[in-house]
Amino acid sequence: MRLHTTTWGSGDRIALLVHGLMADHRTWRRVGPALAERGYRVIAVDLRGHGLSGRAAGPAEYRPADHADDLVETLPSGAELAVGHSLGGLVLARALERLGPARAVYSDPAWHLKAGPAGFRAELFVRGKTMTREQIRGFNPDWPDEDVETEMASVRLWDERSAYGLRDFVGADMWPARAAVPSLVTLADPSTLVPPDSARMLAGRGFTVRTVEKAGHTIHRDDYDGFMSALEGWI
Repeated sequence: MRLHTTTWGSGDRIALLVHGLMADHRTWRRVGPALAERGYRVIAVDLRGHGLSGRAAGPAEYRPADHADDLVETLPSGAELAVGHSLGGLVLARALERLGPARAVYSDPAWHLKAGPAGFRAELFVRGKTMTREQIRGFNPDWPDEDVETEMASVRLWDERSAYGLRDFVGADMWPARAAVPSLVTLADPSTLVPPDSARMLAGRGFTVRTVEKAGHTIHRDDYDGFMSALEGWI
């Protein structure tokens, strides 16, 4: 599926941005322009089932492999930089060798969906479809008002069947075997997706790992300045 894209800037270098579950390109509303100011042409996708991209026929067509194939079909190969958040980090890793960026950044990537009561449950995400502005603000007290509004709009557009497409991967080992290109992993503090033992494992596989202190899962919204500081030397 060819995805809807949004572009900032017109520089010679290309940066690719891939959002997480329930979001769309608007999650990068500050990051995209900031990279454009650094000389990039920034391309952000809406994953299938999100934003203005098409919808799949059902949950079976919302697998990580389907999302990865969409990235390859939509985005240019050989970009200078590719950034993926959460689900976006998972599918970017699966598309990486075909996309061939020079560098990759994975922001609190969903490379292991835990099972159990405290793990990944599609139903909990689906409940987010009806969250009010006040509930979103309660979960994200430090977000600017524009991010709260954007989150509510993005969730309303989101096809919740995409959450059910991940159920078969709960508990699976989806950790990358190696850093195929120079790769940075930025982590929330604490990260529920990449705990300390997993962070050490990734470092042993060639990833640079940096934690953004006191940031939540959506690091670039929870602490924009901290996120951009963590990218120094990589952008």
